[in-house]
Amino acid sequence: MRLDITPPPPVHAQTSGVDRLSALLERFRVRAHLFHAGPLCGVTHYAAQPGRAFLHVLRRGDMRVTHQPHSGAPRTLRLAEPTLLFYPRPLAHDFHNAPLEGSDFVCATLDFDGGARHPLVQALPSVLALPVARVQGIGQTLQLLFAETEQVRCGQRLLADRLLEVLLLQMLRWLLDHPDEGGVQAGVLAGLAHPKLARALTGLHEQPGADWSLQALAREAGMSRSAFAAEFKAAVGTSPGDYLLRWRVSIAQAQLRGGTSVKAVSDSLGYASPAAFSRAFTQAVGVSPRGWLRGELAVMNAIE
Repeated sequence: MRLDITPPPPVHAQTSGVDRLSALLERFRVRAHLFHAGPLCGVTHYAAQPGRAFLHVLRRGDMRVTHQPHSGAPRTLRLAEPTLLFYPRPLAHDFHNAPLEGSDFVCATLDFDGGARHPLVQALPSVLALPVARVQGIGQTLQLLFAETEQVRCGQRLLADRLLEVLLLQMLRWLLDHPDEGGVQAGVLAGLAHPKLARALTGLHEQPGADWSLQALAREAGMSRSAFAAEFKAAVGTSPGDYLLRWRVSIAQAQLRGGTSVKAVSDSLGYASPAAFSRAFTQAVGVSPRGWLRGELAVMNAIE
């Protein structure tokens, strides 16, 4: 999508004071890896890589970006100003006539914990072209980033990677405040952009093991149960109960993959017993926690 520059609307007062992203990104981290800084010439092709996202930063100049037909992305994008170009999911793309001189182009891959199952990846558009001028405070981050790419210094790559992660966070903040302009569809971002649902979702993300009833979540949002359930389904695309189950299962999968026992996972997520946890996990995934983990380990061993 191509975004026009217009004055940003005011942030909803109801969401001020609510940190809508930290709990998500602390549970499911994102790691950036700088792999190019400098000029490009001719046509540069970026193949779709399973589990990989891309973040490109155009500092100045203009270029044309193309995508394959039926890819879900616009066939052509024309960038004519400093722009962040973000691909949250694997999607092949080509750059034509990118800037030829100077370190005015930075490219990075992003690894989301859980890959395509990361809650944010599932909620983001296929591609986002965001003019730098739209994002308040991003200029300082870009200044630091390009300063690091212009000469070799100790810790250069590590610092550049961290600055790219800051850029991503600033982009996500913008999306939460401008969901319609950013093309956010039903999902967790749409829920976090909602002035009332955001409080319930943030509480659920921060305390997944709490005794979250529909009444408790509605109370967090300051809504009636019926209004909360209806608005939650419309914004997030699923019921509050189903979302809570999926959130807990996503956390459980990460913990199991890291070697945590089924009992410890069950306790941390507030289940009465490992058996109760296993039933809930099987309901969501279609296989028991141990069966799922065996499958994951078999895939990892096959890759190695």
